[in-house]
Amino acid sequence: MIFTIIGALIIVIIIIVVINAYNGLVDARNNVRNAWAQIDVQLVRRTNLIPDLVETVKEHSFHENDILENVINARNRLVNASLVFEKNDANNAITDALRSLFVVVDDYPDLKDNQKFLNLKRQLFESENKISYSKQFYNDAVLSYNNKRQKFPYNIIASLRGFKKEEFFKSPLEAHEVPEIQF
Repeated sequence: MIFTIIGALIIVIIIIVVINAYNGLVDARNNVRNAWAQIDVQLVRRTNLIPDLVETVKEHSFHENDILENVINARNRLVNASLVFEKNDANNAITDALRSLFVVVDDYPDLKDNQKFLNLKRQLFESENKISYSKQFYNDAVLSYNNKRQKFPYNIIASLRGFKKEEFFKSPLEAHEVPEIQF
């Protein structure tokens, strides 16, 4: 009789542990998906500003077609990206293209003083800050999820139920290079 009660108690404990582990993995995976959705919202917001920016620059500049094409191509690449690494690469391409565009703007004083351009530039910088924060939040969620996936007993449930490893949102390699400073 006592062995039956102990056996039933052990089975109940195992069931509770399995349910808890599964639910913990689901919560962690959903946090990753939510964090990714937040990045995606900010990427879309920035992407939607680019056509207005390009048109505003076109009104004041007739010589920067290559740079404007790079911005448009990077935008289209991001719009068509679906996987995390594709969006990551496309996001980095947009950042580089916009950086090139803003360097050229110094050659056009009328553009630098244009209120529409200044407003778009401010909104793009705000978007960049929000994207950076969202990436950090996403990477924290991925770290938490991946750690949970690898710990016992979660690792058993993860392998049985198909919880796959998530990838981090990474910075471009150029961001890791120390800039050369000359005085």
